[in-house]
Amino acid sequence: MRTDFFRRRLVGRPAARPFRTPLLMAALLVLAACSRNETPPLLGTLEWDRIAVQADAAEPVVAILVKEGDTVAAGQLLLQLDPRRSDAQLAQAEAELRRAVAAQAELQHGTRSETLAAARADLNRVDVARNDAQRERDRAAELRRKGLIAQADLDARDTALKSARAEVASSQAKLLELTHGTRPEQLDQADAAVASAQARRLDLRLRRARLDVHAPQAGRVDSLPYKLGDQPATGATVVALLGGTAPYARLFVPAPRRAALQPGQKLQLHINGVAATYTAQIRSVRSEAAFTPYYALSGDDANRLSFRAEALLLACASGCNGAPATTDLPAGLPLAAEAATP
Repeated sequence: MRTDFFRRRLVGRPAARPFRTPLLMAALLVLAACSRNETPPLLGTLEWDRIAVQADAAEPVVAILVKEGDTVAAGQLLLQLDPRRSDAQLAQAEAELRRAVAAQAELQHGTRSETLAAARADLNRVDVARNDAQRERDRAAELRRKGLIAQADLDARDTALKSARAEVASSQAKLLELTHGTRPEQLDQADAAVASAQARRLDLRLRRARLDVHAPQAGRVDSLPYKLGDQPATGATVVALLGGTAPYARLFVPAPRRAALQPGQKLQLHINGVAATYTAQIRSVRSEAAFTPYYALSGDDANRLSFRAEALLLACASGCNGAPATTDLPAGLPLAAEAATP
């Protein structure tokens, strides 16, 4: 009776599910990996040295000679801004310089012979007028002694004589000024005017040249924020270049691991989307804590400070067959860094 009861219970009971071996194996592998990597990798992004080429004037873009992704050489023409306003200002500065140079040369050469001759002739004219006024005054004085004219007539002749003498003195002073030549102070003023005009012209030439935007160094065009016809503001970035010989890893180091990380230390980088492993060397570690990006937070590190470090990529370390060269890696890729095996 009891045997039949247990037999019925066993027959009605569903069969036991088979043990999920693959799931267990995956969990064991994760635990094993965690036990091997007690220290989590440093997280960060792949970066290039970014160079911002700015607009020197608020002028429209009239030509774009490159496109995003192009490799450019140092000094290569990238784009052009409208030069018409600068050309007009430069032409005005050139004219001002020519006027200042001409005025300087005039002062250096001194008075022309024709001007001296005219001054001497004018002196002779006023001298004749003075002599005539002297004779008129003498005759008026004689007539006054005889009582033939009024005192007012004699006073009028005295005034005319004084005026003629003043005219002679003025002409003599002008002739003396012309014969002595240009004063040193006038020459200094002319030299200063020429120097000021030259400096103004040089400044405008530099501004005009910077309307043709050239690459300050070799690199790759990362972005062109403005299109043909756009008018960027003065100081706006018109071309963003990625420069340098190789990219670098921008890492965020948790505070407990800061002391163990020093410049010159080698790291192994695992870049997201790239199967190969690259070797990098730390070139700098910031001395002040920085903001920790969300992707660099894990576990207790979310509540701790972090320090930004930079590690320059040296070469591919493993899995290099078909892997991109360091110079071909784009910026912005997330990565993880571990200490290099000795």
